Amino acid sequence: MSPADPPAGGEPAELAAQEERLVFDTFGNDEAWQLGSLLVELARERGAAVTVGIRRGTQRLFHCALAGTSADNDAWIARKSAVVERYGESSYLVGARFRAKGRTFEESSGLDPDRFAAHGGAFPVRLRGTGVVAVSGLPQADDHALVVEGLERHLAAG
Repeated sequence: MSPADPPAGGEPAELAAQEERLVFDTFGNDEAWQLGSLLVELARERGAAVTVGIRRGTQRLFHCALAGTSADNDAWIARKSAVVERYGESSYLVGARFRAKGRTFEESSGLDPDRFAAHGGAFPVRLRGTGVVAVSGLPQADDHALVVEGLERHLAAG
């Protein structure tokens, strides 16, 4: 699949609906730990080599790099999270919006690709406030799906 091809399950309306649905009433350090731990548990159950990062603003609240990952995953998390912070939407949704218009984020955004990546895996923590939860290590649709599943489970348990 080329970067311009929309991955399965990556329709902008579907992705935007996820963001509308997955909203926290509160999100502090304890919730970040619980969500991060859940994402790590889900990844381990699947044998997925991912790095999980959760931030509130510039403060890192959770970070875990599973076996099989590298510093490249940390860089991907930073680049995907920068897209969330800039656009206020998931990195996957931002990329999908560009693809739906027949363009790529890299060619059309005017942003430095060394600092911004509109690939799946970073999701805004909607709180009636802000934050970012990000995963890197799987194909982008799978990174995004892992974050969404973790958010759904965490919010359902809350």
